[in-house]
Amino acid sequence: MNDDLNIDILAVINRLETINDYIRWGASLFNREKLYFGHGTNNAIDEAAYLVLFTLNLPNNTNSVYFSAKLLEEEKRAVIEIILERAYKKVPAAYLTHESWFAGLPFYVDERVLVPRSPIAELINQQFSPWVDTEEVHQILDLCTGSGCIAIACAYAFPYVEVDAADISADALEVTKTNIEKHKIQDYVQAIESDLFSNLADKSYDIIVSNPPYVDKMDMDALPTEFMAEPELGLAAGDNGLDLVIPMLEQAKYHLNDNGILIVEVGNSDAALQEHYPEVPFYWLEFENGGHGVFLLTKEQLEAHF
Repeated sequence: MNDDLNIDILAVINRLETINDYIRWGASLFNREKLYFGHGTNNAIDEAAYLVLFTLNLPNNTNSVYFSAKLLEEEKRAVIEIILERAYKKVPAAYLTHESWFAGLPFYVDERVLVPRSPIAELINQQFSPWVDTEEVHQILDLCTGSGCIAIACAYAFPYVEVDAADISADALEVTKTNIEKHKIQDYVQAIESDLFSNLADKSYDIIVSNPPYVDKMDMDALPTEFMAEPELGLAAGDNGLDLVIPMLEQAKYHLNDNGILIVEVGNSDAALQEHYPEVPFYWLEFENGGHGVFLLTKEQLEAHF
């Protein structure tokens, strides 16, 4: 690995001493290798800082006064190893640390699921206000759950509410179950293997929320290397990105309670969706923390148009 990157590890160990040194070195290496950042950080310095602190078993919010601390040789080697792995393999940092954060909560992740990054976290933290009466929410469905992050965040936002976490991928659901156990909420969140609503025939919900595969063929062909490390099943959705969203829209009304809402992220496929359904009054949600391509429809609207 170090030969490919032309790295003299002993020289690094001998010349670099402090946490600051290794953050600077890692960031420079990431920039040299033209890494893509979009799975938790958006720049080389933050990415390097995250990996260095994680490897040293220090929290992300460690006071910078400690960044001048010198590392032991075994610590240096561990930091160098993870920095080189990120630079050389070009996989998301979350797959190296098996850690990702969503809605202020930690989650286990690996290559079986996408790295959580949906703007839907902002809606969950706001309890989907003003779209629902929190006192009237009793059942929530996270469709295409992946790591289970949306379902579990919903369980925190709506204590004692029943949440179903559904996905077609048995591998992804193993990660979901790991996170359910990690957060000790087995009594409230259930993982269900289901191709969209196929195994949910007798169930209905007050909120259905989904971050399904929605990447169209053109965008799939142009994805950075880091995204290619993620499961294609969680990304690709046909030529126009709507392979899952269209049947979801056609079926959702049968699984919503009165006054229920459907919230779906479609990202860059938003234009294709509006073109496909020009008569549907999609309400496109806005986010203070960034993000786009998330729509809301009520049960009444779904019944009227599908």
